[in-house]
Amino acid sequence: MEPKGVVVVGSISADVTAFTRRLPRRGETVLGDDVTLVLGGKGANQAVAAARAGAPTWLVGCIGTDPFGEIVSSALRSHGVALTEVRSVGDRTGVAHIRVDASGENDIVMTPLANADLSAEMVDESIRAVRGKASVLLLQLEIPAEVACHAAEAGARAGLTVVLDPAPAQPLSDRVWPHVAVVTPNESEAAALTGVEVVDVASAERAAAWFLDRGVRHALITLGSAGALSVTPERTRHFPAYPVTPVDTTAAGDAFTGSLGAALAAGLDTATAIRRGMAAGALATTLPGASPSLPDRKAVDELLDAVAEGAAR
Repeated sequence: MEPKGVVVVGSISADVTAFTRRLPRRGETVLGDDVTLVLGGKGANQAVAAARAGAPTWLVGCIGTDPFGEIVSSALRSHGVALTEVRSVGDRTGVAHIRVDASGENDIVMTPLANADLSAEMVDESIRAVRGKASVLLLQLEIPAEVACHAAEAGARAGLTVVLDPAPAQPLSDRVWPHVAVVTPNESEAAALTGVEVVDVASAERAAAWFLDRGVRHALITLGSAGALSVTPERTRHFPAYPVTPVDTTAAGDAFTGSLGAALAAGLDTATAIRRGMAAGALATTLPGASPSLPDRKAVDELLDAVAEGAAR
């Protein structure tokens, strides 16, 4: 199979991250240890992850004309993401406020701003522009839900493999699911969408069945340190996690999905693509920040080689 590229339809933001020993309780102020300002947004993160994994990558999204817009554009360009489908609209780029504690856990407030202006018409124009160049479409839900649903339908109609990361979790029209080739929720997102509390592999399999019953071809539920569960009509398979010491879990899911998409676009088999995605997600937790933590193809290869060598001993 001839390798092709990845087109990402999603959010672009400036991430303002505060690091502190513990997250504040309600109404409490705590002192932080550091603060960073970097490129973020689930769409941008997945585009960077795919590009760093070696795939030609186009990002479809909106930014503002403010200084944050200049910061995120420069960062995307530096990572090799094509900006031909990024539109400058309004005056305010999306902003995410992230707080990270000493264990690496985080919470996030995402304010969409320019991201809310992405339209179905823009998506259609961009899909036409990358026709024949990309084979995989990555989607998330930090853009208007109706635009994401339209993108799934338009992408599937154009022959793209549609991968939906349903985060932040929110109700979606049932019409979207038959257009989704792969859905990649974590435990909480799977629970919010399906009503099945995901606490182990068995409950993850029940949640996966909900997606398949609605027309999704492949449900891939990420389980943190418990790995990931892959469910298709033909097969159910558990993939163990790669052991790392987490520093910051921000963008780990985006590293997983972006690397997975790049591997699928390269024509790799599904199991190999999942392992590469899981390795990228694990590596992303070992560094602070969103886009700065996304690993390149060489780092993923080295982790997979090290795990294989250890298993052979």
